Formats: sequence, C-alpha cells, structure tokens
Amino acid sequence: MADRITESGHVPSATGQPRGSMKERAYEEIKQQLMSGDYLPGSFLSERALAERLGMSKTPVKGALERLEGEGFITVSPQQGIVVREMPVEEITDQYEIRTALETFVLRTVAGRLTAVQVEQIQKNLADQEATRGRAAVERAVALDAGFHVLFAEFLGNREILRVTRHLRDRMQRIITRVFLANPSRTDTSIDEHTAIAAAVIDGNGPRAARLIEDHLERGKSLILSPRS
Repeated sequence: MADRITESGHVPSATGQPRGSMKERAYEEIKQQLMSGDYLPGSFLSERALAERLGMSKTPVKGALERLEGEGFITVSPQQGIVVREMPVEEITDQYEIRTALETFVLRTVAGRLTAVQVEQIQKNLADQEATRGRAAVERAVALDAGFHVLFAEFLGNREILRVTRHLRDRMQRIITRVFLANPSRTDTSIDEHTAIAAAVIDGNGPRAARLIEDHLERGKSLILSPRS
C-alpha cells in the first residue's frame, strides 16, 4: 500500500511524525550539540546512539549527518566512521576574512539607516549581553554575541549575506565558546566593543563602525589562533 502523504507533503514515519520534519529535528538537535561543544573535535559519533537519544529511527539521523558533513561539522568515511571535525587554522583564517569583508560592508550600508524598532532590537541585545557580565553564563553570552552580528545582516535585507552570516556563525560557535571559557575577560571586552560598534552605526558613522568591527574580528581571530601558534 502506498504511503499516506500529509498536507505538508511529508510521508509519516512509524511514530506518526512526518519523516521530513524528523530529519529536520535530528539535524537541528545534533547541530546544536556540535555547536555547543557537547561533542569534542576528534570524537566519534554513532548513528544508533544518536537515534536512541533522539527517539527516532536511524534514517532521519543518517540524512541529518549527511547534511552536517556537507556543512563541515563532521567527516564520514568507511574507515573511520563519523568523526567530529576540527577546523584547521587555514579555514579559521578564511572564515574571518569572509566575515570581515561582509560585516564591514553591512555596517557601512546600514549606518544611520536603522528604524526605531531596529535600534530597540540592538539595545535589547546589548542589555542582555550586559546581564551576562560577571556570571557563569558562557553559552548565553556566546549566543547573544552571535545574535548581535546577525542582527545587522538582517537589517540589511540581503538574503544571501544573511545566509552566509548565519552559516559562519554556526560554524564558529563551538570555537568561540572555547575562547570565552579560556578567556573569561573576553566576554566583557566583547560587550564593550559591541557597544561602541552599535553607537557608531546608530550615529550614522559607517567608516568608524567598519573600522571597529574589523578590529573586533581581528581580536577574536587572534584569541582563537594564539594557543595554536
């Protein structure tokens, strides 16, 4: 008998949940675990163990892992199996070069053009960042840090720039979390730098905002790479 198709076009699994949505849930949950550092670089993953943890069959998990491999989070090979991928120095450098090019362009473009609602969003993000000072809230601080950078790309309205910005954010989150854990003072200095960047954008000083974001990203890159040198 042919599989029943739901109104959304998905084929239900044995659990009653559409297979497409299960694959998406597997992808999002495994990706979040990778980003938050639950699985260290070099560690091995098991389709079976992941499926049991997520309460689903191996089929959606396999599809999620294939997608995560394509995005550079893991490597899959017949010899080694599924391994959490460490990002090499060259790739980190490449990613920061892309971020610098994109984010300086974004800030120059949106400077002085934010709506009152957008300014409120920035101020809310900064207030939430301030609330993490002096607290053991690294995961929250990293999420707000990433959100700050993404907000400006959202305000620009260029979907491709936003897509790339989000992807780079996701790829770097695990590494930035390690930096914040190893350098607690970086949380405070990052907030100070974000505050100055936001002020320049709101004031309409695009060149200053671009210069500040470039310096901010360079400091972040240096903190990541210095333990490796």
